[in-house]
Amino acid sequence: MSTVLEKEPPKKKDLSTDEFIKGLWKENPVFVQVLGMCPVLAVTNTASNALAMGLATAFVLLMSNILISALRNFIPKQVRISSYILIIATFVTIIDYVIQAISVELHKSLGAFISLIVVNCLILSRAEAFASKNTIGKSIMDALGMGVGFTFGLLCLGVVRELLGSKSLFGFQVFPDQFQDWIVMILPAGGFFTLAFWLLVFNIFKSKKTSS
Repeated sequence: MSTVLEKEPPKKKDLSTDEFIKGLWKENPVFVQVLGMCPVLAVTNTASNALAMGLATAFVLLMSNILISALRNFIPKQVRISSYILIIATFVTIIDYVIQAISVELHKSLGAFISLIVVNCLILSRAEAFASKNTIGKSIMDALGMGVGFTFGLLCLGVVRELLGSKSLFGFQVFPDQFQDWIVMILPAGGFFTLAFWLLVFNIFKSKKTSS
């Protein structure tokens, strides 16, 4: 009697995990897609500003993805973009008041860039390209991945700029008083220099990983 060995069905790939990971590496908003450059260059003069802006953007991205995915079958195609902007603006207003309630000084430091989250191409692109076409679960994982990836990108710039420009990190002095501050790093030009440095590092690391 011959025994028939039944092949086990191939395991389904965990799409949710992939949606999260792609925002950290393959489709990182800052270092791969180069999206949302206004806040990336403007508010990363300190690590605390970078972290606050990154978390605020991640919150808006997450909540808007959830709501747009939930309403994707009810929003008419003709008014989808205006509907997305209205949803995003609602959550931006919420996070604006939350930041102001937590710290007025932080709110002043971020300035108009909190309101400009409404027109952040990262959030609108995820709403149009992903949340409007996928389930709530996948949209959550996509938003978390992109949000964490964006926050990570801002922190990379904020840490370097604050360390070299103010010899401190999150307001705590790291380098001795003898260290000469690189004033250019806390100026707009410093944002461009630091972004170019991180893009170089990211692409070198990515090319080495691809070739190995």
